[in-house]
Amino acid sequence: MSALLDVIMPVFLVIGGGWLAARAKLFSDAAVDGLMRFAQTFAVPVLLFLSISRLDLSAAYDIGLFISFYAGAFAAFGLGILGARLLGRPGTDAVAIGFACLFSNSLLLGLPITERAYGTDALAANYAIISIHSPLLYATGITVMELTRSHGQGLPAGRLARQVLRAIFSQPMVLGICAGFFVNLTGLPLPDFAWSALKMIGGAAIPTALFGLGGVLYRYRPEGDGRAIALVVGLSLLLHPAITWLLGSKVFGLSVEQLRSAVVTSSMAPGVNAYLFAHLYGVAKRVNASAVLLATAASIGTIWMWLHILP
Repeated sequence: MSALLDVIMPVFLVIGGGWLAARAKLFSDAAVDGLMRFAQTFAVPVLLFLSISRLDLSAAYDIGLFISFYAGAFAAFGLGILGARLLGRPGTDAVAIGFACLFSNSLLLGLPITERAYGTDALAANYAIISIHSPLLYATGITVMELTRSHGQGLPAGRLARQVLRAIFSQPMVLGICAGFFVNLTGLPLPDFAWSALKMIGGAAIPTALFGLGGVLYRYRPEGDGRAIALVVGLSLLLHPAITWLLGSKVFGLSVEQLRSAVVTSSMAPGVNAYLFAHLYGVAKRVNASAVLLATAASIGTIWMWLHILP
């Protein structure tokens, strides 16, 4: 019970505060959009820059860690597509639904819950996972979607590559990660006052993003194919972390710290990016929006379960 009250509930109370503020009309749609724009365009990229620029890459980057986490993610992606097709959804819908199973909320939920559960020093593996999360998963989702839209004939390789790269590098978070890698690998010195200013902005990232996320979730309504929504919730909250736990503990022998970060991150609900991806292509929008909302609510219980399972 202490894990639920001390670790999980504070995070979801901040999200709930944003939801209630939006519902009570104390926080307009424009204010929600402005807050999320600040968080996603400025504060979160700065937080990622700070973290990646000081990350011990040789210690944090572990092939077993990546395989444990991303094998579960891609298994959920494939089964999500297959399950959606078996439910009678068209191919493009199925890819969007599979993307919701693939894209866990590793940043806005994974980071604060891991930090509250295990401390700031336990976040190295989280940042390692996050550093390739958006580029890898967006590249996969866009490529599969474009191939599906072209009925397997495929776009010209150069055009597809440009489209994927443009979609990836138009994200401020990816730019923050790239800048962090540049400083990390080159050892570029920054004056102390610059670090201090960046820390001030980065420190606002998680609370503002969580509060804004609550306002965004208020806009969603649980509607659409209930079976497809249940498919996303089950694969993202149960299958993905189960595979990650199995591989990390039984196959790759991850350290306790790595296993905690990988499993907690994999047990997060789909991020808002799942809806944005569906909106980008105009398919499965209601299913993905509802899945983000319902999985976020259901993850309170499943995260609690995984925190008890982990050492």
